[in-house]
Amino acid sequence: MAKVNLHQSIEGIAPARWNALCGTAYPFLRHEFLHALEASESVGPRSGWQPLHVELLDDDGTLQMLMPLYLKSHSWGEYVFDWAWADAYERHGLSYYPKLLNAIPFTPATGPRFGTCLSDGELMQQLPDLIQTICSQTGASSWHGLFLPQPVLQGAPKSLLHRLGAQYHWFNQNYRDFDDFLGCFNSRKRKAVRRERKRVEEHGIRLKRIQGSAISSEQLDLFYRFYQMTYLKRGRQGYLTPEFFHRLHQSMPEQLLLILAEREGSAIAAALCFVGDDTLYGRYWGCVEEHDCLHFEACYYQGIEFCIEQGLSRFDPGAQGEHKIQRGFEPVPTGSLHWIAHPGFEAAIRDFLQQETHAMQEQMEALRGWLPFRQPAE
Repeated sequence: MAKVNLHQSIEGIAPARWNALCGTAYPFLRHEFLHALEASESVGPRSGWQPLHVELLDDDGTLQMLMPLYLKSHSWGEYVFDWAWADAYERHGLSYYPKLLNAIPFTPATGPRFGTCLSDGELMQQLPDLIQTICSQTGASSWHGLFLPQPVLQGAPKSLLHRLGAQYHWFNQNYRDFDDFLGCFNSRKRKAVRRERKRVEEHGIRLKRIQGSAISSEQLDLFYRFYQMTYLKRGRQGYLTPEFFHRLHQSMPEQLLLILAEREGSAIAAALCFVGDDTLYGRYWGCVEEHDCLHFEACYYQGIEFCIEQGLSRFDPGAQGEHKIQRGFEPVPTGSLHWIAHPGFEAAIRDFLQQETHAMQEQMEALRGWLPFRQPAE
C-alpha cells in the first residue's frame, strides 16, 4: 500500500494543500471549517473526538487522498445512530469504542468525505485495505463513513456495509419567486403555508437575511445565545463553542448566511446557514421567545426565498423532521458505509441493515404521498 500519514490536528496539513484537493464549494470539508472546530476546542481529545486526518501518498510521494477522520470514544454528534451496536458489544464483553469516524463533526449534511485525485473506482478499491490498516494501528473496532455522496455509495465494495437513511430537501424548479413555488401546491396546503407566514407577521416579527462580512460580531454573539437556548431546553450544552462561530466569520464569511428575527426592535431568534456552490445548508437555530410558526419561517421559508433569489438548486435544512414534507421538502435517501472488524458482529449488523433498508424504503415511498404538490389532473 502507498504511504499513510495520520495527523492528530488539521494544522499538520497546510490549508492550501488541503483545499487544493478537497475544494471549497462544499463548506464543511474546507480546511477553515475543520480548523475552527479544533482551534475552538469544539472537537478534540477532551470531547471524545480525537482527529486522525488521513494523508495518502503514492510510491512517488504524490498526494492521492485526504480524509477527515476521528477516533471516537462515544457516538454523540453523529446523527447516524449506532448506540444499539455499542450496547451489543458491551453485553458480549467486547469494546465498541474506540471507533473511527469519517464524517464532519455535528454536521448531518451529505457531501464529499474525501479529497482525492483518484476516480471513485480507484478510491473504493484502496479504501478497505486503508481502513483495516488504520483500525489495526489504532485498536479501533470499526470504521464509519457518514452522509456520503451517492456515487461513492453505489461504487462501494461489498466488504463495506451500506446503511440507508432519509432526509427532506427542497429542490428549485426554476421558480420565479415564493408565490411561484406555492403555485405548485394543492389549494389546501398552499393556504396553510400562507397562513403560517401571516402568523409570524401578526406577531410583529420581522426577519432579515444578512450575509458574510455584513454579519456583525454582536449579531453573532446574539445568535450563539439563541443556539445555546435550543440545547438548554433539553438540559444540555451545545456542542460548539462561541469561538468556533467567530473563527468561521473570520476565515470563510462568504459562505455564512444569518437569518435574524426581530420583534419590537430586539432580536429574538436566529438561524445560521451555509452557502455552497449550488446548495444552501441550514445548520443552527435558536430563540429566546417562542412564537407560532417562527421556526418554520426562519428555518424553512426564508431559506427557500434565498435559494430562489440566488438561483441555488437545493436547500438541505438539516436532519430529521417529517413535518418538512407538507412544506415542500421531498424525502431523499442518505447513506453511510461501515466496516466492522469482528466477523460475528459484521454478519449480525449486515443482516440487521438488510431489514432496516427494506423498512426505510417502504417508509420513504409512503412519505412521498404526503407531499403538498398538485397532481396533474388538479
